[in-house]
Amino acid sequence: MEYPQSFEELVECFKMLPGIGNKAAQRLAYHVLDMNQEDVQRLSNSLINFKKNIQYCKICGHICEGDTCDICKDESRDKSIICVVETSKDVFAMEKLKEYHGLYHVLHGTMSIMDGKTLDDLNVHSLFNRLNDDVKEVIIATNPTREGETTALYLAKLLSKENVNTTRIANGLPMGSNLDYADELTLLKSLEGRKKI
Repeated sequence: MEYPQSFEELVECFKMLPGIGNKAAQRLAYHVLDMNQEDVQRLSNSLINFKKNIQYCKICGHICEGDTCDICKDESRDKSIICVVETSKDVFAMEKLKEYHGLYHVLHGTMSIMDGKTLDDLNVHSLFNRLNDDVKEVIIATNPTREGETTALYLAKLLSKENVNTTRIANGLPMGSNLDYADELTLLKSLEGRKKI
């Protein structure tokens, strides 16, 4: 016996989300079925508002509502340092430290031969547009994975042609992990132990 078409459509939509397989999607669909109409409407409106209002900062690539994120607008931030990360999740992880007060630049991924993703597919060109006399250091804080390391080395090579000190966060993070899963102390030690590439 097959599920009704509306149920199947919802299951297929849930399966578009990362980490959601068929069984998990079916469980979510059953959960939605048990929700009251008001909560379903709220969920629906939240998705539409999220997609309509959340965009990438035109300066750094971090998520925001509007053209510029709160970090880029903050006049108290140290504009001499830019920390390059893979995703906005990494910005939030770094901000939990409350120790880093510079700016960020979000790449939106890493170079990946397997996925056919090159440097041109990343938010890199705008980073070089940001390099001016005020910027003294660029910290490369990509994840310690094969793709993250490849991206870091390639970026370091490009940045070596610029008049800026290029550093890499220390390997206080275990290889193969992601910044947003690291505890705050490990992240702090990685940031403090960064080294020139």
